[in-house]
Amino acid sequence: MNVNVKNSAKRGGRVCSSSVFYLWVLLLLLALAGLQLLFSWSLPPLPLPKLKLSLIHNDSSFLCSSSSSLQSGDSGSGRICEFGDMMVSMLPVDLPFTLFVPSPPAFDKFLKLNPVQSLTPQNFNNTYAIISRVLGFSAVPQHLSAGALPVRTEVSVDAVSGFKLLTWRDLDGMVVVNGIRSECINIRKGDVIVHIISGVLMDAEFEQSFLPDYEDR
Repeated sequence: MNVNVKNSAKRGGRVCSSSVFYLWVLLLLLALAGLQLLFSWSLPPLPLPKLKLSLIHNDSSFLCSSSSSLQSGDSGSGRICEFGDMMVSMLPVDLPFTLFVPSPPAFDKFLKLNPVQSLTPQNFNNTYAIISRVLGFSAVPQHLSAGALPVRTEVSVDAVSGFKLLTWRDLDGMVVVNGIRSECINIRKGDVIVHIISGVLMDAEFEQSFLPDYEDR
């Protein structure tokens, strides 16, 4: 009889201990849930980061004047003429540059270059030499988007050859450099910003080599 009482007491003790243990676990879980709920009410919501929707700001977007042969819709392809592509290919690919590329009519009028004749095998070397010389007057080793230039206030920069360039932004947003207006601005070619201009940047000596003989007299 005493043995049964002792066994019953042991079982009762184990049941009691188990109940107390589960009760403590339940209380701990309730406490953790209460703390989590309390913090969720007291902490302000975290602000979501603002996503950058465009790599180029609005004042640096591609734009063509109404008189240009290029259209603003070409901004995705960034089309420039063959000679312009040749100029871009001569620049380092991993450095920031701004390039003032003559328009196709300007290449033809001032440099006597056109894709049909100037890119033939027999004329290519001479064309390459002319383009590389023009590059020295037209490439600036820094970014100059139209939006970064002041309106009607000249900014002096040096081309890679040391040729002095005076550039500013007109009221219509187009870039003017050494008195030559741009036709299209802010064309992106890798890390190069291209502005297509209606003339050719060159010094007096180089310009003299393209004048007709009768003007030299």
